[in-house]
Amino acid sequence: MRSRSESELGLWLAATLMAQTAWGAYPVIARYLQTISGLPSMSIIALGTSIAFAVVAVLFRGRVQWRGLANRRLLIFAVIVVGRGISNFLAARFTLAIYVQLITMLTPFLVAGMSTAVLHEALPKYTGRALALSMLGVVMIIGSDLLGVQNMPAANRTDWLGIALALLGSLLLAVYMIVVRRSRQQQIRGEQLLVVQLAALASTGWILSFLLGESWTPWTQLATFDWFVFALGVFGVLIGANIGQIGAIRHLGAALVSNTLPWRLVSAIVVGGLLLDERLSSIWQVAGVALVLGTITWFLWQQRQGAG
Repeated sequence: MRSRSESELGLWLAATLMAQTAWGAYPVIARYLQTISGLPSMSIIALGTSIAFAVVAVLFRGRVQWRGLANRRLLIFAVIVVGRGISNFLAARFTLAIYVQLITMLTPFLVAGMSTAVLHEALPKYTGRALALSMLGVVMIIGSDLLGVQNMPAANRTDWLGIALALLGSLLLAVYMIVVRRSRQQQIRGEQLLVVQLAALASTGWILSFLLGESWTPWTQLATFDWFVFALGVFGVLIGANIGQIGAIRHLGAALVSNTLPWRLVSAIVVGGLLLDERLSSIWQVAGVALVLGTITWFLWQQRQGAG
């Protein structure tokens, strides 16, 4: 029994790392499809989330209470998800994927601050120190690029807009996490939340694509590799990572899964280097990444220890 339990633990830890790897690659995939494949942003969201919704609806058809989707709290959740999804996706169009993921790494501090302000929870220990160190790391990474200390790809960049959208996305992600936490108290299943998320993003994507008058011609001109990257985004991230994360949280707990969040930045750096040629090329950037990863890992571990 013990060996079986340890084996299951290992499998779910592997599933967690795979899910975080996929989420780390997501900004890279989003930037690739928008800037290299040249696909209109809303059309990617519309088609990608529609396919994911169809697959998830079939997989979870026996677990989702369709009548319950009209729940007022789920509708509020849908609005948050749409704002988060679109802002984060567009952020990758205007700035480097590594920077989008880097800003996302600051979400635990936003969650801590909002939980204190909204839910009147005590601010976790060391929040101020951890945030200061993380911001120093961010400045070391982004500042080295903007000041010309090293060379990152310069094409298709409006950094101030991309970073602003990434910050908005992180703020909405913090709100999302707080809503999910409260929904768990009301026994709303993870599958239910995922279906709402995909349905909301798909419908919004189609509406905005139509209103913006996006041309779908680029889809007919995609190379085979571009279709492969799109499939990775749909089946690897929107379906695989979401389902893997739901299962991992159910078997390992949210605290343990959240401790693997820094792995997303590692994934973004590796995949970004392969797909987009976004590579760290100065000692300041490498040191900044190490500082951010170390600080956030330590901060999340401290929270888990405190909760235990």
